[in-house]
Amino acid sequence: MGNTKSSALSKEILEELQLNTKFTQEELCTWYQSFLKECPSGRISKKQFESIYSKFFPDADPKAYAQHVFRSFDANNDGTLDFKEYMIALHMTSSTKANQKLEWAFCLYDVDGNGTINKKEVLEIITAIFRMINNEDHKHLPEDENTAEKRTNKIWDYFGKKDDDKLTEGEFIQGIVQNKEILRLIQYEPQKVKEKLKEKKH
Repeated sequence: MGNTKSSALSKEILEELQLNTKFTQEELCTWYQSFLKECPSGRISKKQFESIYSKFFPDADPKAYAQHVFRSFDANNDGTLDFKEYMIALHMTSSTKANQKLEWAFCLYDVDGNGTINKKEVLEIITAIFRMINNEDHKHLPEDENTAEKRTNKIWDYFGKKDDDKLTEGEFIQGIVQNKEILRLIQYEPQKVKEKLKEKKH
């Protein structure tokens, strides 16, 4: 094969990623080569991750959101993502499996990692999401969710929670499964914006 040990993906990691993600062995090896090009150390720092993320949102400020996404995937809390954590991140954020995505969303919103979500944590993530919405798109947001505070209140009301209540992972996932509106509100792209984008494409 001519592959040196350092540029080859270990069999264990390869097998684990094939089990836990939708990527094929071939795709994983290709990703690994480009990962090593970008990050010769084999790890992505929070700063590198932010810069990758920024490329997706050239006319907004995704820094705060990128930091939360990074935190939710830094499984061992060492301030970097290794290839495995990075691929799981890619898989989760593009996964079609609703349940996996919701489990990840819970981790994203559980800012302090204590296993429950409070209203302040929801506001923190929604505020980060709002920084990614540019001014033009902002104009299309409905009146009752055009600020981070309003949107947070709307989400909290949908869950039927009082201000100082907490959400468990089970409640979070069940609430979203039962009410698609919550899913729309906790995600980055507002529906109205999506409709506008569709209009532009036609």
